[in-house]
Amino acid sequence: MGFLHDRIYKNLPVPLQNLAISAFGVMWHNRRFGGVFKKAYPAFKAREGYTAEQWKEYQTKQFQKILLHAFQTVPYYRSALTQAGFSESTINNFTLDQLDSIPVLEKETLRRFGNSTLLSDKRERGGSFYSSSGSTGTPTNILYSFPMHQRLSALYEARVRNWASVSRHDARCMIGGRRIVAEGECNPPYYRYNIIEKQLYCSAYHISAGTAAGYLQGIKDHNVKYMVGYAMSNYILARFIKQAGLKAPKMKAVLTSSEKLTPEMRRLISEVYDCKVYDAWSGVEWCGLISENEHGQLLISPDAGYVEILKPDGTPAGPGEEGELVCTGFLNYDQPLIRYKIGDIVRLSEDQRALCGRNFTVVDEIIGRSEDVVVGRDGREMVRFHGIFIGLDNVIKAQVVQEDYEHFTINVLTYGLTSSEKNLIRQRMISQLGSISLTINEVTDIPSGPNGKFKAVISKIEREVVNEA
Repeated sequence: MGFLHDRIYKNLPVPLQNLAISAFGVMWHNRRFGGVFKKAYPAFKAREGYTAEQWKEYQTKQFQKILLHAFQTVPYYRSALTQAGFSESTINNFTLDQLDSIPVLEKETLRRFGNSTLLSDKRERGGSFYSSSGSTGTPTNILYSFPMHQRLSALYEARVRNWASVSRHDARCMIGGRRIVAEGECNPPYYRYNIIEKQLYCSAYHISAGTAAGYLQGIKDHNVKYMVGYAMSNYILARFIKQAGLKAPKMKAVLTSSEKLTPEMRRLISEVYDCKVYDAWSGVEWCGLISENEHGQLLISPDAGYVEILKPDGTPAGPGEEGELVCTGFLNYDQPLIRYKIGDIVRLSEDQRALCGRNFTVVDEIIGRSEDVVVGRDGREMVRFHGIFIGLDNVIKAQVVQEDYEHFTINVLTYGLTSSEKNLIRQRMISQLGSISLTINEVTDIPSGPNGKFKAVISKIEREVVNEA
């Protein structure tokens, strides 16, 4: 969707921008829902009835399959697995209790070799790279083939939308990070419409007390049935709608992602839209999926990938314990991720019985990461600044700090920024926030917070506490 950033799109009137997005929607729809989607979707639904023993057999075979493919066609894994003592014969007899013999894949390794030796020599058709959210300040590039994109779309339909009683055919409102409204300072409306998918795409960068009514009018005008997108942005919009005394239409569901959904955020969003709120976790890597079932329980989908939850000492977390997610994906053969240390933390439920009867692992909480909200002088609130650093290969880790309404600091751990890269960062920040003063500091380290988690965005603005009750 890079064409949305070019000069032609930015200078089109809104009706023609809607037409351009709808034209893109035709391609986007076919990419996700053509090909193997129709075969993969019922297969995901059918496996929901698997017994624990069937799941163990399925996961073992899928692990052997991805491991053998990586050994035969991916240079990085051919070397790493050989050094670990693997051969084709040992892989064919691999069992899940041998996981410790496979080296863990670190995020920085994926970032360094994801475009080269971590790619398969034998790829499926239609490969395109997509950038991760970079909530650690370190975006990674993931290769999606057409079939892989269709498999993950089938999985999302089966386990996220369907469990929330919605489908891809329902009209939806998406609040996300794509820059469909080109500049930080511009006139409404702050959304565009993709008629092909009945998708109202709302800007995550212009939500404020003064714009909430306009967002809500767009939701009403386009007969939206459910909301999706960033948890924090959905919460911010719902909060402004309530504070203004506005009435939102009843939704079928709100599906949140990308940021931690707190109980207060869930309660307020549910109140404003008079529906259930469903949380989920995956990441652009799509080597695992956690989503809420009909009873509000978070379940790990065993056919998205093999998900380990490991304590700091490397041992598996038990019921009631928390640990870091280490994932082996079953969907992507062009860029296999095996025992990938994705960087998020979850806590397992003490009671592992899924009320829906599915034999899935039950998660009590997606602890994840919480990011501060940046506040503009005009009252807009926004999160998600990963787009500032996409495509900048010299950036290892970065942190956006809001000092006050006009002054921002970016701390960057780098291999050495060029002047053109600094200018690009500055241009992107101004495009997103409007006229600001920006200081870029190249640093040797960006420390984690007291809870051991890295914060990609920090705001020093003191907010007035509003009673939501």
